[in-house]
Amino acid sequence: MTAISVKNVNKEFGSGTNHVKVLNNIDFAAEKGELNLVIGPSGSGKSTFLTIAGGLQTPTSGDIYIDDQQINGQSAKSREKTRLQKIGFVLQSYNLVPYLTVKEQFTLVDRVNKGNNLSKEELQELLETLGIANLVNKYPSELSGGQSQRVAIARALYTNPEIVLADEPTAALDSARVIEVGKLMRDLAHKNNKAIVVVTHDHRLEEFADNVYEIMDGNITKQ
Repeated sequence: MTAISVKNVNKEFGSGTNHVKVLNNIDFAAEKGELNLVIGPSGSGKSTFLTIAGGLQTPTSGDIYIDDQQINGQSAKSREKTRLQKIGFVLQSYNLVPYLTVKEQFTLVDRVNKGNNLSKEELQELLETLGIANLVNKYPSELSGGQSQRVAIARALYTNPEIVLADEPTAALDSARVIEVGKLMRDLAHKNNKAIVVVTHDHRLEEFADNVYEIMDGNITKQ
C-alpha cells in the first residue's frame, strides 16, 4: 500500500536574479513495508524534498498524498494533525528540548500525543538497541552529536508512526552505529509494515534499503 505519493512537485525560492528552482517535477512513492534511500550531496534538494513530502513545507506546484489523502491543500492545522498521527520525523537539528532529560523528552510526547505510543517495555528495548538506555537522565547539552542523533531517532519512533522520514540520521555516527540504525530501519519497515524514507549522502546505508534513489540538482531517479 502506498503511504506517501509525491506527484509532479516543483519547489522554487526567490525571484529575478535570486530565483532558484530546488525541485524539478518530482515523482516519488513510498510503499509500506519498504525502506527507501534518497542519496544526494549537500545542496541537491534532498532535505527540501523530505520536508515537502512530510507536509512541513508546501510545494510551489504539484501534489502530496498521505494514505491517498491530499495534504498540500489542507489547512496548516489539518496538516499538523496528519503529521502528528502518521509521521515520525528525524531531522538534522535533532529538535531536542534543551531543558528536558532524555526520559522527559518521551514524557513530553505522551502529553502531546496520547495515541499509539510505545509501551515502557518497547521503549526500553528501542533505547537498548540504539545504545542510549544509560542516557535517560542526561540533558541534551550533556550528549555528543551521535548520542543526540540516536535520541532523536528514538523519539521519532516512539509514537509508532506509519511513516518515518529521516534526514541524514547517520551523519554523526560511526560505522558500527550506522549498521545498527540501518538494521533497525530495515526491520521496522519489513516487520512492522512501515514506510521509511531516508535522505542521506551516507552510502553505507544502501545495503539495508529496498529502493535507492538519487537526487541531483532537484531531479530524482531510481537506481
